Amino acid sequence: MSAANATELAAHVLEGDRRALAQAITLIESQRPEDRNSGRLLLEELVPHSGKSVRIGISGVPGVGKSTFIESLGNHLIDQGHRVAVLAVDPSSAISGGSILGDKTRMERLSQRVEAFIRPSPAGATLGGVARRTRETMLITEAAGFDVVLVETVGVGQSETTVSRMTDMFVLMLLPGGGDELQGIKRGIVELADLILVNKADGNLELTAEQSVTDYRKALMFMHPRSANWEVPVEACSALKGEQTKSIWKIIQQFQSSRDAEGLINSNRAHQAKNWMWNEISNGLVERLKANPEVAEKAAELEQAVITNKLSPTTAADELMDIFAGK
Repeated sequence: MSAANATELAAHVLEGDRRALAQAITLIESQRPEDRNSGRLLLEELVPHSGKSVRIGISGVPGVGKSTFIESLGNHLIDQGHRVAVLAVDPSSAISGGSILGDKTRMERLSQRVEAFIRPSPAGATLGGVARRTRETMLITEAAGFDVVLVETVGVGQSETTVSRMTDMFVLMLLPGGGDELQGIKRGIVELADLILVNKADGNLELTAEQSVTDYRKALMFMHPRSANWEVPVEACSALKGEQTKSIWKIIQQFQSSRDAEGLINSNRAHQAKNWMWNEISNGLVERLKANPEVAEKAAELEQAVITNKLSPTTAADELMDIFAGK
């Protein structure tokens, strides 16, 4: 894609053209070398128009009801006049590399609304519960005029902390049940949460959910809060019924207002952008190292030495990096 075409595509995105939006995200996610420069030009056009949304990360184990909750919250926000983008990351097969990408199916009502844009993306080999280009996708949807961006993580457990480093607020969803389940929660991911929701508080699980809320509130008393002036709320909810959606959105608004008043939203985003730059440098250096002909020529020999225990992995890695650096 030429520079002129990238500029034209960016103009259509800014006009709210949904087809152009999808095409722009596909370009950014492309792993083809010839698309890299076009994607870079596209971002340069769109980034100045981004940053005007509320960014919310939502994590939780499989089956906790993330998609059901997002659909309920998304519909409520649209009813309030918002435009909602959902960036859903699906796990990729370690064998085939494929993904189901079924979030639009799980959010059937929300996907039918013109004020919503749902983009499922495969996690690929990226760790942390998000896709490698989720950050760029978020900026593109903001430039297209979506003022609330919901990032739904893969849902594979406790490794999904990356989303907390690209959003304004991190919502952790948990299943009802105390005791062993409470002990099994990793301290790290709970400490990153700005809001904890115990979902499925309905039917036979309603009382269990309420007890879990009490247990989690007690547990938080022994943990260092992520934000100094924010006491992390723990609330029971039923994403299926959606009765608490309005009050949950009020909590999110209170969080945003308090952080914005202290100038923490902008400072946090600036810090995230700096970390994002260095993360891209790390990924880019690895890609260039592997593509270097001299490194590739020596790599097979060193790999064999490592496999046969003739050389330590650390020494082999240092030698390859020295070759790459021209030493």
